Amino acid sequence: MIHGGDIYRNQVENDFSVNVNPLGIPEHVKDTLLAAVSECTKYPDPEMERLRTVMSRMLSVPEEYLLFGNGASELFMAVIHALMPERIVIPVPSFYGYEHAASACKGEIIYYQMKRENNFALDEGIFKLLDEKTDLLFLANPNNPVGNLIPVGLLEKILCHCREKKIYVVLDECFIDFCGHGSSMLPKLEVYDNLLLVRAFTKIFAIPGVRFGYLLSSNADLTKQIQKHLPEWNLSVFSQLSGIACAGEHAFIERTREYVKREREYLEGSLKADGITVFPASANFVMVYTETALYEELLKVRILIRDCSNFRGLSNGYYRIAVKSREENEQLLRRMGECL
Repeated sequence: MIHGGDIYRNQVENDFSVNVNPLGIPEHVKDTLLAAVSECTKYPDPEMERLRTVMSRMLSVPEEYLLFGNGASELFMAVIHALMPERIVIPVPSFYGYEHAASACKGEIIYYQMKRENNFALDEGIFKLLDEKTDLLFLANPNNPVGNLIPVGLLEKILCHCREKKIYVVLDECFIDFCGHGSSMLPKLEVYDNLLLVRAFTKIFAIPGVRFGYLLSSNADLTKQIQKHLPEWNLSVFSQLSGIACAGEHAFIERTREYVKREREYLEGSLKADGITVFPASANFVMVYTETALYEELLKVRILIRDCSNFRGLSNGYYRIAVKSREENEQLLRRMGECL
C-alpha cells in the first residue's frame, strides 16, 4: 500500500497510519458539510469567488496568488503538466505523491538520499543536484514520513540558489499548521517568484475525504499556466463550502498546535523508554525504527500504523505513527509493550 489509511482491506479499530488532527473536524465545519447536501442540486461556482475571498483574507495574500485543487495531489500533477520539466529533483525519504506526479512527464527524476545519521534531515548536499540542468525541485516542510522541519536559513538559501538557476521549487506545507510560527515560507512569496507553495486542509481539519488543497504563488504567468491543467468544477460544493468554513477556524488551529505538541512529546518519551529509536519531529506524527515486526503484530490487535519500508530511501523496520488522543496513545503504547 503506497499510502496509509487502508482500513478497507484490513480489520482496524484504531488507525494510526493516517496523520489527521486528533481533535477531529471542527463542529462548525461538520455543520457546514451537512448543510451542503441541500446545495448539491447546483453546480459549484467555477470561479470559487467566496472561497477565494475568505482564503485571501485568511492568508493575507492577493486573491490572484491562489489556485485550488481537489487535494494537494491534483495540484502537484497540474504543476508537472504545466512545466513539463526535463529534470526533477526529489529528496528521499519523502511523500510518494511527488514521484507519482513527476512520473506523468518524460523528465528524468533524480533522488537525493537523506542520511539516517543526520536523522533524515535535508542538508547542503542537495546543492550538487541543483544546477542549470534541473528544472524542478520538490521539498516538504515538515517532511513526511519523518516529520522534521527544514531550517529556515537553509530553505531560503535553496530558494535563492534555485531562483538564480531558474529552478522552480514546489514546497509542500500540508503539515505546517501543526508546527510553530515562523516555519512557513508564506511571507516570502513575493521574494521568490520560483516558489510554488502547496497546502491542504486535509490534515489540520481532519477532512481527507473532502479533498481540499490550495497553491500559492506570486508568479502570475505561471499560475495561469497551471490553471489550464486543472479541470472545470474541480472543487465540489462540499469542498468549497467546507473551505470557507475552515478559513475562519484560527482558534482551532492554535488549540491543535498546543494539543499535538503535548501529545507528541508524551508519545516520543514513552517510545524511547521502550527502547525504540524515535526521529525528531515537529508535526502530528513520529517516525520510529525497531527490529520488531511492529506493523504485523499491531494489526493482529486491529491497530494500524504506517509501514514505511516502501518509502524510497527507507527499509524494513521504519514505521510512522500518528499522534492521537491521550487515551488512544496510551492504548497504542500498551499494545506495543506487549509486542516488544
